[in-house]
Amino acid sequence: MSSRDAMLLPPALPRPAPIGLAEYRDRRLTLMASLAPNSAVLLPAATLVTRSRDSEFAFRQNSDFHYLSGFPEPDALLLLLPGREAGECVLFCQDKDATLEAWTGVRLGAAGAEAEFGIDQAFENAEREARLAELLDGRETLYVPFDDAEAMALAEAVRGELQGRRRQGAVAPSRFSDVAALIHEQRLVKSAAELALLRHAGEISARAHLRAMRTAAPGLHEYQLQAELEHEFMWHGASGPAYASIVGGGANACVLHYISNRDALRDGELVLIDAGAEFDLYAGDITRTFPVSGRFNAAQRALYEVVLAAQERAVAAVAPGVTLKAIHDGVVRDLTQGLLALGLLEGELEANIDSDAYRRFYLHSTSHWLGLDVHDVGDYRLDGEPRGLLPGMVLTVEPGLYVPDAEDIPAEYRGIGIRIEDDVAVTVNGHEVLTAAVPKRVEDIEALMVTS
Repeated sequence: MSSRDAMLLPPALPRPAPIGLAEYRDRRLTLMASLAPNSAVLLPAATLVTRSRDSEFAFRQNSDFHYLSGFPEPDALLLLLPGREAGECVLFCQDKDATLEAWTGVRLGAAGAEAEFGIDQAFENAEREARLAELLDGRETLYVPFDDAEAMALAEAVRGELQGRRRQGAVAPSRFSDVAALIHEQRLVKSAAELALLRHAGEISARAHLRAMRTAAPGLHEYQLQAELEHEFMWHGASGPAYASIVGGGANACVLHYISNRDALRDGELVLIDAGAEFDLYAGDITRTFPVSGRFNAAQRALYEVVLAAQERAVAAVAPGVTLKAIHDGVVRDLTQGLLALGLLEGELEANIDSDAYRRFYLHSTSHWLGLDVHDVGDYRLDGEPRGLLPGMVLTVEPGLYVPDAEDIPAEYRGIGIRIEDDVAVTVNGHEVLTAAVPKRVEDIEALMVTS
């Protein structure tokens, strides 16, 4: 490529600062402060997953493990040992192996883990069997992720080994406790550094949606828009999509998790795109619905305006103290009113809400948490009641309407699926929309597509 060609390529977005070692250390200290006395945490990393024979899927670190360490390699094990004089944070990692590294890349090893990730003490996995039980000897409570079968099996094996050494004075953990709930509560409120990464993931995702809108045309296939999206993700340094990209033309938009993406885009139909980039493991999540040919017809516009009005009012409602249930209830009311006005429902507003009649057209909740996972962790209720939003929480707002192809539905609405989704951070004074760069009003979408 000539230097002139390189100058013509669009510049990639500048990368935000990564999470610093001090923040990872503070997260571990916060977690350890919440543990029972004389306890320890055992948390495995993700492992490589076979794709076919001797090839693996691209590695993606376990989100909880990443949150506490930032360590990027598979087959590692993190121990947190409050009060240990030789270091409270211990990591086991892949062995240094020159032959394997020639095939799959340099491994950090124990020395690299300590030097680059602020680990107090690290060992290679060759030493795990000899050292693990010794490190956990005397701890009364062992915190383990209960939803990880391999972690539970390892914890049981260590306990069994220590019980077998009772005559030598070893003391095995007397109880296991689930560490996931504690980590997930921490993860729910994002730091300034995390918000910067989520903002960046949202910006990359927004650029990809703009690219797809500009590219869409009758005769293209859904997978070709998917290719445009994912090219833009990776051009700007994302690892790829944060989840399987949804590109649903026509009635495919009524399938909530449609990922086949194989059909042709047709003149006169809408296309729904639900796609987001993953950057440094943080997720973007945007949905837009727009006309393949650049213009909404009357029925499409009428239905779209109902969803848009509900979505804009829901976004405006995001603020500290507000609950996701209150936001969802407002969306249900707005959508039901719109369905009644269009003749897709009949009767009184309250009766349609009380009977869940709207659920024929709106099947899902309005929001979910967003962070290291696209459907991020954290309880939605506290003591059985919907929890109020706090500054630093990040959520999606994504109402939709999905009209079945049924004989009792007016023909002009059948098979239309519409969803509009933005990523929203709760701030001290209200909210910040992280994905506002993608147009969602009818006139703005049409102007973008007509001039592209």
